[in-house]
Amino acid sequence: MGKVIIIGAGGVGRVVAYKVAQHPEVFTEVMIASRTKSKCDEIVQAIGNPNIKTAQIDAEDVPALVKLLKEYQPELLINVALPYQDLTIMDACLEAGVNYLDTANYEPKEEAKFEYSWQWAYQDRFKEKGLTAILGCGFDPGVTSIFTAYAAKHHFDEMYFLDIVDCNAGDHGKPFATNFNPEINIREVTQKGKYWENGKWIETAPHEIHMPLHYPEVGVRESYVIYHEELESLVKNFPTLKRARFWMTFGQEYLTHLRVIQNIGMAGIVPINYNGMEIVPIQFLKAVLPNPGDLGTNYKGWTSIGCRIKGIKDGSVKTYYIYNNCSHEAAFKETGTQGVSYTTGVPAMIGAMMFMKGLWKKPGVFNVEEFDPDPFMEKLNQYGLPWNELHDISLGL
Repeated sequence: MGKVIIIGAGGVGRVVAYKVAQHPEVFTEVMIASRTKSKCDEIVQAIGNPNIKTAQIDAEDVPALVKLLKEYQPELLINVALPYQDLTIMDACLEAGVNYLDTANYEPKEEAKFEYSWQWAYQDRFKEKGLTAILGCGFDPGVTSIFTAYAAKHHFDEMYFLDIVDCNAGDHGKPFATNFNPEINIREVTQKGKYWENGKWIETAPHEIHMPLHYPEVGVRESYVIYHEELESLVKNFPTLKRARFWMTFGQEYLTHLRVIQNIGMAGIVPINYNGMEIVPIQFLKAVLPNPGDLGTNYKGWTSIGCRIKGIKDGSVKTYYIYNNCSHEAAFKETGTQGVSYTTGVPAMIGAMMFMKGLWKKPGVFNVEEFDPDPFMEKLNQYGLPWNELHDISLGL
C-alpha cells in the first residue's frame, strides 16, 4: 500500500521492523533510520530481508530529517525514537509532507514532565497540510486507551472509574535494569504521582499510594499509583470519568535501587562538571546499566496490562476488566526482544496498518482513542497480543 520509515533502532524499533516486514502487502517499502546506522543494519540482518533500507539520521536535526524524508518520500513515519525528539520529528513531517505516528508523548530534555499540550498544539498545522498525526500508539499509552474506547463503545453508557493496571512479573536475572531506555524509564517512575478525581488532578509523593492487586495468571503484586500520559487524553475524551488512575508494579529491590540512585544524584538531568567535562548524571548511568535491548535472552515470565472500569450500562452498575498477558519468552523467540518492547512495538505496527488501510486517517492530531477501536482490536488478536475480558467482577480497587 505504501512506504513507511521507522525512526529509532532500539528494542521497540526492532519489534516494529519485524512486524512491518511480516506484512509486505501493506508496507510495500520500508526504511529504518537511527543515529547509529549499524543498529539499523543489524535489525535488517536479523530479519533477513535485504530489501529493507537503512539510513543514519539525527532526529533532532530537522533540516537533515526533512532532506531524508523528501528523498525517500514515505507515506508514514513511525517514531520510536526518544520522547524529547517528538517535536523535531513532527516539524520535519510537516515540512516534508509526511504523516506521523508515535508511541509516547513529548517531554522536554531539561524537565521530567509528561504533557500532551505541546503536541496538541500542532493540530491546526497538520490539519491545514492534510496530514494525520497519531499520538501514543504503544501499549500504555496506546492499547490501554483503545481498550477504554472499546469499553465505552460496547459495554458502557457512561464510564465513571478507570484504573489502568500494568504488571511486569518477568525476571531478567539482573540485579537492576530498566525495561526500556533508562533515561526515560527512571524519569517516568520517580516523578510525583498524579491522578484525576472529580474534575481535578491530585498530586502525590512518588509511590505514596500503593496496594496489592491480583493479576490473572500472575498472582498478587504490590502496585503503585504513578502518573502516566494517557490519563490526560482519556479524561479529556471521556468526560464522564470521575476518577482515572494508573498503577504499576515494582519489586522492593527495584525500589531500593531507585532510592539509592536518587539519593546519590545519579537520576539528575542537569549537567555537572566532571574533570573539565559536562556530563548528565542519568545519561552516564544509562551507559553503565544493562542495555534493555539485551535483556530478552534470559527474560522469563509475563507482563499483564489492562483496564479496570466501573460505570453504568442500561441503568445498572457494571464492572469490566480487559487485559493482555504477554510472555517474555514468546516475544524473544519471535523478535529477539523482551516483552516490554514487544507490547509497545506490535501496537505501533497495527496503528500504522490502520493508517495505511485508511481506517485511521484524517487531517489533524489525534490520540488513538479518538479512532474506531474495533479494527485495531481485531488485529491485536491476530498479531501477537490477544486480549481477555471479565464482566461484572470485583475489580479489587
